[in-house]
This record gives sequence, C-alpha cells and structure tokens, in this order.
Amino acid sequence: MADCANLTKPISKDPVREMRFAMNLSLAIGVVMLVGKVTAYLLTHSTAIFSDAAESTVHVIAVAFAAFSLRLSMKPARAQFLYGFERITFFSAGFEGAMIIVAALAILFEAIRKWMGAIQLENIGAGTLLIVAAGLTNAGLGYYLVRVGKQTHSIILEADGKHVLTDCWTSLGVLGGLLLVLLTRWKPLDPLVGIIIALNILWSGSKLVWRSAMGLMDYSSPEDGRIILAKLDAICSELGVQYHGLRFRATGYRHIVELHLLFPQATTVGDAHRLATVVEERLPADLGWSAEVITHLESLEDHADVHRDVRHAAANDLKSTATLNPR
Repeated sequence: MADCANLTKPISKDPVREMRFAMNLSLAIGVVMLVGKVTAYLLTHSTAIFSDAAESTVHVIAVAFAAFSLRLSMKPARAQFLYGFERITFFSAGFEGAMIIVAALAILFEAIRKWMGAIQLENIGAGTLLIVAAGLTNAGLGYYLVRVGKQTHSIILEADGKHVLTDCWTSLGVLGGLLLVLLTRWKPLDPLVGIIIALNILWSGSKLVWRSAMGLMDYSSPEDGRIILAKLDAICSELGVQYHGLRFRATGYRHIVELHLLFPQATTVGDAHRLATVVEERLPADLGWSAEVITHLESLEDHADVHRDVRHAAANDLKSTATLNPR
C-alpha cells in the first residue's frame, strides 16, 4: 500500500525534465546491459543468455525511438499539427511492443535450432554472474521508469519500464535455467528455458501493441472516467452548474476533456463564461493531471429541443441533397 501511495506523489517540480532524464538513463543503462549480455553469450554460447541478449538489443533500439518520440511529443502545436504531437507516444509504445515480438521470434528460432543441433556450453559460472548483475540493475531501473511514467502520465516511460521489468524477469529465467544445467548437467534445459522465455516475451510484446492500438483508437479508461466524474460532480455542485455530453481521451501524458455546461436562460453570457472558465481551470487542478478542458455553453431550459431541431434540420438537408444529386 505504501508503494501505491508513493506513486501519486509528485517527484519533480519539472515533470518534463524528469521524463527526459529517465529516458536518457534508460538508454544509457540499456547499452551497458547489452554489452554485458553479449559478453556473457560469447563466453557461454548459452541459448538462454542469447535470448536475454536479443531482447536487450531490441530494447536499445526501442528506447532510442522512444527517446525521439518523447521529445517530439513535447513540442508545441504548429499550423499543420494543431493538436500537437502527443499521440506519437502510442505509436512509440506499439513500436516497442512490435520489436519485443520480433525478439521473441528470433529467440524461438535460435532455441529450436540449438535443441535440434549440438548443444555446447562453456564458462557458465562467469556468464551467470553477468546475468545476475544485469537482472538486479534492470529491476531497479524498471521500477523507477514505471514510477515516473505513472506520475507523469507518460505511456512512453511506463511502456519502457515494463519492458525493462520484462527484461529483468527474462534474466531471472535465464539464471534459473543455468543453475539447473549446472545442477543436473542436462544441457537440453538451456534451449528449453530459452523457449519458455521467448513465449513470455511474446505475451508482453503483444500486450504493449494492444495497448498502443487502444490509445490510437481513443480508448476511454473506465477508471479515469470514474475519477473525472467524481471531481466534475463536486465542482459543478459547488458552482450550481449542470452538465452533460462528457467525453474524454488520453493523448499519452495529457487528458482532453469535453463537456456541455447548462445555464438558465436568464444567465448572462459573461457570467456563464466566467463559471465555465472556473470549471476549465479547477478540473485539471483537482485531478492532479495534465489536462485540457473544453466546454460548450447551452441553455438549461431548451437544450434538448435545440439538439433535436438541429438534428432534424440536418436530416432534412441530407434528404434534399440526395434528391437534387441522385446517383
């Protein structure tokens, strides 16, 4: 419970700087881990260690792309990109997931090839020590990245952190397999562990790709929806304002919230605008998230009738157009 509570506390007065630091740290450590695992593979010729090194290779490529995506997502909107570049975060997470899947398939191919051929293992002790060091390092890095990703609502960092933790579990699996080989002297355990690790990596990559696709399709998290509704109800109750037509979506590390505010017809435009501005500023502050709130002002007494009349008029326009322009 204490760890979960800590995830909600701010870690930096400058979240952008914190995200960039975390991503650069991930890339630097990823390169070091890759060198260590490739060295371990060259020492041992272990299929299990090869699987770990292959995932680390993919991880370095994916983190490099994620670092680029993070910088691009933070650039301000332009004339051709009026909503900014934040949605590349979902593409980045999907790219990382796809790279994980490619690594898993490569590991499966190598493990099956080793199993069907002659299995040669050397210097298992030295290779095991390198894998232990890599696993412990990745455990700490992965926890840190997930923590920063949750606090800053950055899907890029969270996806990277989960990939690093997957790498940690992979290292633990490799370690277990090597220990079993040392104890039993049965070499086929090595490619068997590699196959099991590959299947686990494949599952992890598939989940990342699915999450990326959901984000690109503007999936609205029910948990986020409950939080937004609770905060919005409290604010509107305090201000004496009603609302409907709530919609929201996440762009990667920011939420966009849209809603219609209902005011009595006697309310002046100035007063309605003032209250709407209060809602737009209060909601992100109460949520504690980076969010943009967009409101639309409507008359309380006849908003349903106006919507119905507009829909009816639009339908008639479509019928008239179809009559004038038959196919």
